[in-house]
Amino acid sequence: MAATFSLIGTIEPFLHCNLKQGDTIYCESNAMVMMEQNLELKGTMQGGIMQSLARRFASDESLFQQEIMATGGEGDCLLAPTLDGDMQILDVGARQYKLSDGAFVAAHKTVEVKAQIQRNLGGAMFGDTGGFIIMQTQGNGQVIVSGFGSLFEIDVEPGKDVIIDNGHVVCWDASLDYKLSLATSKKKGFMSNIINSVTSGEGMVLNFSGRGKVVICSRNRDNYQSWIQSVLGSNSGGRGSSGGLLDRVL
Repeated sequence: MAATFSLIGTIEPFLHCNLKQGDTIYCESNAMVMMEQNLELKGTMQGGIMQSLARRFASDESLFQQEIMATGGEGDCLLAPTLDGDMQILDVGARQYKLSDGAFVAAHKTVEVKAQIQRNLGGAMFGDTGGFIIMQTQGNGQVIVSGFGSLFEIDVEPGKDVIIDNGHVVCWDASLDYKLSLATSKKKGFMSNIINSVTSGEGMVLNFSGRGKVVICSRNRDNYQSWIQSVLGSNSGGRGSSGGLLDRVL
C-alpha cells in the first residue's frame, strides 16, 4: 500500500504524508519540515546523474532531491514548497502531466518526473515553461504540485481553446496541445505585436487545445519579483544604510 498524502490547512497548507513500513516518497530539496523518528531522509539524484542535470537545467532545481523512507515502522512527515501558495495532489497513471518550473513538490516513488525535450519548439523559445527541456510525469501514483498564490483547475474541451498567461500556469495534461505566443492580436505584424506587448504590459500566453485540464495559480512569481525589486530599488537610495541592511536580510 502506497504512502498517503493529504493537505493540512486552507491557506498555504502543509503537505502531510503517512508512510507505512517500507514506503518511500521523494520531494524537492529542503521540502521536509518535520518527520517522525521511524522515517529516514537522504539526498538522492533521482533518475541518475543525467536526469538530475537535465532537471537542474530545465527548472533550476537542486541536483539532489530528498528521499524519505519508512525504515523503522509507520511514520508521518510534513512537507512545504519553497514559495508561498497552495498545493494540489494529482493522480498520475492514465493521465500524465507536464510541470512548469518550480511546480514539483513531492511524489510517490512509483512516479517519475523526467526531463524531456519539447516537441513544440515554438513553445520552447520563450517563457517559463522549461525552455527546450520540460518536466513530465511518468508511472502510476500521485504527484504534488504547488503554485504561487491560490490554485484553480480549468477544463479544456475540443473546440474551446483556453489562453492562459504563461506565468500563471502550474501544470497541464500531457495530452493537451499547446503553443506559446504574444498576448496580442494575430492580425498585426510580428514587430507590431512585440511593441504592443511591451507598451501594454502584456506578456507571453499559452494557448491550450484538445481535452484535458490545466492547473493555474493566482499570482505570477516573476511579476511579483519585479515589483519587490522595484520597491527595494526606489527605497534603498533614500534610506542610507537601512537599504543595505534590507538587502542583506532579503
